Amino acid sequence: MASPPLSAEIAQTTTRARATMATEIPEAIMIPDRLETRLGTLTFFDGFPDEATVDKLYDNLDFQRGVQAVLTAMPAASQAAQRKGLRGFGPDNQTVAIFESLMDSRSLFLTPNTESIYALAWLDLKDGPVVMESPPNVLGLVDDFWFHYVTDIGNAGPDEGKGGRFLFLPPGYDGPLPRAGYHVYQPRTFGNIVGLRGFQVKGDTAPAVDSIKRRLRIYPYSPSSPYGEGVRPPAMNFVDVSGRAFCTIPAMDFSFFEAVNQVVQEEPNEAIDPETLGLLASIGIEKGKRFAPDARMRRILVEAAAVGNATARANAYRTRLKEAYFYPNSAWCTPFVGGSYEFLDNGVRLLDARSFMFFYATGITPAMAWRVAGAGAAYAAAFVDASGRPFDGGKRYRLHLPRNIPARRFWSLVLYDNQTRSMLQTDQPHPSISSEKRGVVSNLDGSVDVHFGPKSPTGDECNWVQTWPGKGWNVLLRLYGPQQPFFDKSWRPGEIELVR
Repeated sequence: MASPPLSAEIAQTTTRARATMATEIPEAIMIPDRLETRLGTLTFFDGFPDEATVDKLYDNLDFQRGVQAVLTAMPAASQAAQRKGLRGFGPDNQTVAIFESLMDSRSLFLTPNTESIYALAWLDLKDGPVVMESPPNVLGLVDDFWFHYVTDIGNAGPDEGKGGRFLFLPPGYDGPLPRAGYHVYQPRTFGNIVGLRGFQVKGDTAPAVDSIKRRLRIYPYSPSSPYGEGVRPPAMNFVDVSGRAFCTIPAMDFSFFEAVNQVVQEEPNEAIDPETLGLLASIGIEKGKRFAPDARMRRILVEAAAVGNATARANAYRTRLKEAYFYPNSAWCTPFVGGSYEFLDNGVRLLDARSFMFFYATGITPAMAWRVAGAGAAYAAAFVDASGRPFDGGKRYRLHLPRNIPARRFWSLVLYDNQTRSMLQTDQPHPSISSEKRGVVSNLDGSVDVHFGPKSPTGDECNWVQTWPGKGWNVLLRLYGPQQPFFDKSWRPGEIELVR
């Protein structure tokens, strides 16, 4: 007669007898032999998973970590895309992409404006310290490859808008330093983005363009540098990119992970926290090692990128952060919850707020989150209309801005494509309206009505921004030099209403 299977024998033994040391075991620390989950049925023998269950659970774990890697490492992927776009015009440290006649919708950037004169450059510190001479009267910043804030430049910077010399030291540098004459910073990464915004003068971009091209210089630092007083450093390569079609927006497919891997390989591990490095290492992205997922892992990461992309869109366009909304029952919102540019609240990192920001925009500086009247800029985004429905490019909408719009410098509204988060592409090169635009009409009480739709409303052409049938869109309200009524909410924009 054949012997019973071992499992049956163990089961019979446990039902026949109770171990001498047996105690009552809390059910909460055990797992049933059969567990129904969103992954399907998971099977265990007295707590030990069978082979099929192990495969399901590891597939799920790798997928979850892939999605979280997308949401967490978006800043690095975004910077890699910006560097790639800028390198198309020339080498690092020598090339400045400048929008001499403003940026239009042909250039793919995350939520740029249509009023500033942008000047962008990539700093590479691998060969040693680099000096940057900045022009006066700009709003600028330097962020590292993980989008950590390094410094402001210009009106919000240590040069106080007068222009000055900035010295950037590479990670680990301990060589000679100047005694004076420089604003010195040591970013955590070798690669860094420089972004400057100049201002129009009565609608004219030429004064800002001329100032930037005459004064902005980037060159290697040397204690015995020949570039002393009265001696100019080598000329920069300024490339006018207004109207040029190029992309600085990160891909959201499998190549997202390849872009992040590039940053991890190039930069020191000390540039980012161990938790993020551990998350990336768990999916095969680790410094000094080749990123080469096998067929199974690649399939998982392809899906993780797609779901991460989808999740980032839900997180931004339908944010569930109550604190992100400026007003009750309103669409106007911001990723800078609590006014923190580091997305911190009482020592807690606000993960959804950070993901919202870096999916939707670029550039990080305390000035973006300031709540100081007259300083920096205030930003309010709207993704849905007054009824909570997404904007439809084939329909007409109206926005009422009450009188005394609280902007010391100027205000603007720019429309963005829900797909790209870049400017909405229509027949208008600049899908925007602002107090800088000639011909904008105010109502008798000083308020302003703005119209959005595929066709110009009769009599309101100057206050119209074109949309496009079949395209979804969103809008950013910017207040440059925001005034106290915005912060104390005694002034608030209207909700954007569908015109029936």
